[in-house]
Amino acid sequence: MIPKIAIVGRPNVGKSTLFNRLTGTRDALVSDLPGLTRDRKEGDAELGGHPITIIDTAGLEVASRGSIADRMRQQTEAAISLADLVLFVIDARDGVTATDETFARTVRASGRPVVLIANKCEGRTSDEGFYEAFKLGLGEPVAISAEHGLGLGDLERDALAALGMKPKPRKKREDGDSDAEDEADAPKKPLRVAIVGRPNAGKSTLVNALLGEDRMITGPEPGLTRDTVSSDITWNGQTIKLFDTAGLRRKAKVTDLAEKLSTSDTVRAIRFAEVVVLLIDADRGLEHQDLTIGELATEEGRALVIAVNKWDLIEDKQKVLNGLFDKIGEGLAQVPGVAVIPLSAASEKGLDKLLRAVVKAAEVWNRRVSTPQLNRWLGEALARHAPPAPSGRRLKIRYITQPSTRPPTFVAFCTRPDALPKTYQRYLTNSLRETFDLPGVPIRLNLRGGDNPFAPKRRR
Repeated sequence: MIPKIAIVGRPNVGKSTLFNRLTGTRDALVSDLPGLTRDRKEGDAELGGHPITIIDTAGLEVASRGSIADRMRQQTEAAISLADLVLFVIDARDGVTATDETFARTVRASGRPVVLIANKCEGRTSDEGFYEAFKLGLGEPVAISAEHGLGLGDLERDALAALGMKPKPRKKREDGDSDAEDEADAPKKPLRVAIVGRPNAGKSTLVNALLGEDRMITGPEPGLTRDTVSSDITWNGQTIKLFDTAGLRRKAKVTDLAEKLSTSDTVRAIRFAEVVVLLIDADRGLEHQDLTIGELATEEGRALVIAVNKWDLIEDKQKVLNGLFDKIGEGLAQVPGVAVIPLSAASEKGLDKLLRAVVKAAEVWNRRVSTPQLNRWLGEALARHAPPAPSGRRLKIRYITQPSTRPPTFVAFCTRPDALPKTYQRYLTNSLRETFDLPGVPIRLNLRGGDNPFAPKRRR
């Protein structure tokens, strides 16, 4: 079992900065704004040569029952119960506060091994706070600066000791080793799926339903999710990494700093995903902002699946579904055939259909067509509808190939590529999609001038 280490503490002591430092990523949002992290986020790291899982948590606060802060605290307490080691972080510049003392008691009561961390120890102003930390009863603090990467060696030493582990000697690379061997030994990467949509569409509820646990904070308040949180599930032997994202509103309405950071994090999740699930509220229907999010996903070249949440609340289902198909056909004409999956995240209905559609979309997104098949298709497409002849000179398309997938990308070699009308390019793209069964994914068709570069050259 891979050990789990939870980073806990009150808001704004540098937990997310330490998470990013240990995982070597920028996955956790970092800002001077307190309380930016709300859900617990997991990341892979290495400690003394041992693989570990780091859990970033929301800031611990005293809060009234049922409030957002109370739900955040419950998530943190769940992380502590799952952890093999707790890193309790204080701000050495602020010293020990009453909140630190309150939650230090909570951590002690959990019975989990604890390493006390005095963060922000890069200056003299932190000395007094460092020595105050002893009174928390969590042992000798480790002085670090997560922002500047100071003291991490001491942290690694104490964390390994608390876990009862010793650092592994670094494995020397033999001359015969190769990158190909490393890749062969590496496990198959999970399918990356981003769940996106407007605020309050039910994204976190859907992720919780797919995980089978209350991993994300949910509630009637819009905008509960702030930073993108990843979670792994396995479905029919396929490992899927789900990314729960913050809701996207119209750009003009995004003025709050936290929402700006959340929006940029969601856009980043879309760019790194393989399949984007656009979740819409069946009660509100497909709105302009939904189409804007869908366009963003297709412009980034991602495979798209549309999930219609709260379907159990709809009475005239066929009428609503027909209206959705009409709007999708008009607003997302660049990806005809996109899968539309009605579901109810709250009652966990339609989840298997959604995952089946996600895996199918990924397969289409990765599909490759052989060059002979493509050129047979090209001959038939040209015979059905010949290219136009601008200025009396007929355009010739001589050859086509597929250099890459993810999304399917084709290159056609032709005379005067700049003169080929967009309407004819759409004809070719639609014919490609229909002939080779490529629904719901963007298709890239690039034109290049010149002859077939692979044809044998004539001798002079």
